[in-house]
Amino acid sequence: MTAEPITQDGVYERLREAIVTGRLQPNQRLVELDLTESFGASRSSVRTALVRLAHDGLVVHERNRGARVRMVDVDEAVEIVEARRVLEGLAAAAAATHATKRDVTALRRVLREMRSLLDAGDLLAVSDQNGELHRRILAASGHRTAIRLIEGLNSQIVRFQFRTILVPGRSERSFEEHSAIVDAIAGHDPEAAEAAMRAHLAHVADALRQQDRAI
Repeated sequence: MTAEPITQDGVYERLREAIVTGRLQPNQRLVELDLTESFGASRSSVRTALVRLAHDGLVVHERNRGARVRMVDVDEAVEIVEARRVLEGLAAAAAATHATKRDVTALRRVLREMRSLLDAGDLLAVSDQNGELHRRILAASGHRTAIRLIEGLNSQIVRFQFRTILVPGRSERSFEEHSAIVDAIAGHDPEAAEAAMRAHLAHVADALRQQDRAI
């Protein structure tokens, strides 16, 4: 039986996921013919998906050179984190209000995994778990507007392009900051949860600036 051709939305979702998870690297060229063959999709579906990704800020089109994954510079990355600071602070406060026992248990489980990976020295895996923790906090918040706006900020591509966890001393401080956020959510203290999240992301922005000065 012949497999059903991938839909236009399917091409878009798979490309987007590959970009935000770092499988497609910043500045990597996106050749329509190659993508058509890789996905088993029509040329028009691939072209439309690339246009949508450009609208999302994940892809750029260059005259006579085609499309490539967009590179985010440090100044823009800092701005994105500053915007996340406000929105994720709001989401953390909502999570402290609405989180169930199951939500808190899941957050604690991620923290334990982060601790184990830190002790093993696997900082890139710790970074992945950081992202998982933030996703679970957003889900626990139930704040649909904050979630939608945060997803539109390309926060994932920034996290994969700029691994602030690798800044000397940052990994342990980051773990302490995440622990404070989870403790506040578990204690159903919205003000403390928002303050802890805002402080954490302020330190992430500082780490981005530190990386930039070191280059």
